Amino acid sequence: MTRIACCQLAPEFGDIEGNTARAAAAIRQAAEQGARIVVLPELVSTGYVFADADEARGLAEPADGPTVTGWRGLADELDVVIVAGFCELAADGRIYNSAAVLVPGAEPVVHRKTHLWDRERLIFTPGSDVPPVVPTPHGRIAPLICYELEFPEWVRIPALAGADLICAPVNWPDLPRPAGERPGEVIRVQADASINRVAIAVCDRAGAERGVEWTSASLIVDADGWPLAMADYTAPSATTLIADVDLLESRRKALAGLSDAFADRRPELYGTA
Repeated sequence: MTRIACCQLAPEFGDIEGNTARAAAAIRQAAEQGARIVVLPELVSTGYVFADADEARGLAEPADGPTVTGWRGLADELDVVIVAGFCELAADGRIYNSAAVLVPGAEPVVHRKTHLWDRERLIFTPGSDVPPVVPTPHGRIAPLICYELEFPEWVRIPALAGADLICAPVNWPDLPRPAGERPGEVIRVQADASINRVAIAVCDRAGAERGVEWTSASLIVDADGWPLAMADYTAPSATTLIADVDLLESRRKALAGLSDAFADRRPELYGTA
């Protein structure tokens, strides 16, 4: 069993120093509770609602900048794997909505968000690489970022590549839904996990920012898609979810005696769907 934490924080827009301090405190607290893998929200170091690309560029950092370097130091010090979102400034001046995977003793691995939600496309350059599958002492981890979870093909790629756990920093805006219903994003994550038989840890954010309210629906699901921990999205707040997950279950794709989630695929019939 691997203890996983999702630290649902409430970053203050533009307050990089304060946000990274809050993130560090949450990571330390999760490690003290035995977490070996800690996931933080999307763009946790800067906030999300940029007015334009120039504002984002003014807050962006390279992947070897102080934010990711600080997370790397915490990963080494606490012997935890950290997956966290940040605003990345590339060497060519482009900016990306990125997530860093920090494994103790290893170089950071960065994934750039490929599927940009709504006005993000006015701010960021879309990434062009598939999600990496990163070996760690606890299993193979793949980062996905928010809207990428909405594309079944994109979740399938790291699952087929052997991911034991998908870690997803997200910022889910609170959208209308029928009374009493769970957020649609939660349902889709459960389906993603069940269909691919892969555990998923999603870290949402709390608080309001520039008129946007957030769903605050972090969750950790097992390879069957059942929630092991879920934030109370009916009363949004900063919180940390903790769950013990059997990541070996993600390697067992059998559904029944003669059925297998991956072996039964017939991609030759799927065409370009």
